Amino acid sequence: MSYRIAGIDVHKKMLAVVVSDVEIESEYQFERRMFGSNPEQLRSLAAWLIEQEAEEVVMESTAQYWKPVWGALERYWKPIREKREGARRRSGTLHLAQAQSNRGRRGRKRDFPDAERLVKRLVARELILSFVPDVEQRLWRTVTHKKYQLRCDRVRLQNQVESLLEEAHIKLSSFVSDLLGLSARRMLKALADGETNPAALAALADGRLRATPEQLCDALGACAELNAVYRRLLKMALEELQLIEEQIGELDKEMASLLSQLTRMQSSGWRRCPVWEWTPRSRSLPKSALPQQPFPPRNVSPRGWVPARATTRAQA
Repeated sequence: MSYRIAGIDVHKKMLAVVVSDVEIESEYQFERRMFGSNPEQLRSLAAWLIEQEAEEVVMESTAQYWKPVWGALERYWKPIREKREGARRRSGTLHLAQAQSNRGRRGRKRDFPDAERLVKRLVARELILSFVPDVEQRLWRTVTHKKYQLRCDRVRLQNQVESLLEEAHIKLSSFVSDLLGLSARRMLKALADGETNPAALAALADGRLRATPEQLCDALGACAELNAVYRRLLKMALEELQLIEEQIGELDKEMASLLSQLTRMQSSGWRRCPVWEWTPRSRSLPKSALPQQPFPPRNVSPRGWVPARATTRAQA
């Protein structure tokens, strides 16, 4: 009985696709076709794979260009192959292979042969496959990654502000542990607006601050002769900081919305999610709050998109 597998060599603007029956004893006979990467062409790709009766699809993880291909096949091809009459256990399976594991001989980079090599190495269990979460988890991950990047930008900006103050002979960081705290931010804002009196700046500090007014006046003493360029640069940094914090707040709301959607998805057969309230200080989603799924096949890693050497291949 025939069992057909498709291989896709992914590029930014085009896809080289091959399909072959892997149950034959002789050499594989590949059907070849070239597709574009725009949405209409991806729908045509899914329809062609259905027409070719491809049971599994393997593609290279080329940069970020594999993601729209994966999403289109996950939406237009996978459900049809899984729900058709007479479907096998692995019908509708998508595989994401690390490009390094499909590497050919030096100087022999060709599109269709690379796609054919994907199919051959998948059957021979020579590919390094990556585990791709479902749509909901990928969306959550995208939002959390963006928030992490913004938090990194905030730390980078804090270091730049400290470097700028040191260059301007403002030793505020010697007495204030958090340059982006409430007291320090009030003093920095007044400094950026043109304040030249160290005592007036020191009076903006919170009473619970360990530094004395005399120490703050000494640290801010250079503000009387501060160059206007430093004031403008400091103002730009504070405005950028405010924008980053507003964006982090928007992402917190988005994460709370995604979490509420996850907790409502009880009818899909997932384990009941515990009652858990999202707060902006929450760093991550508890594992028990995520929908519980079966472990992935043994030839992929269950830890995310981390590659794992393929060791076994379940029979169709």
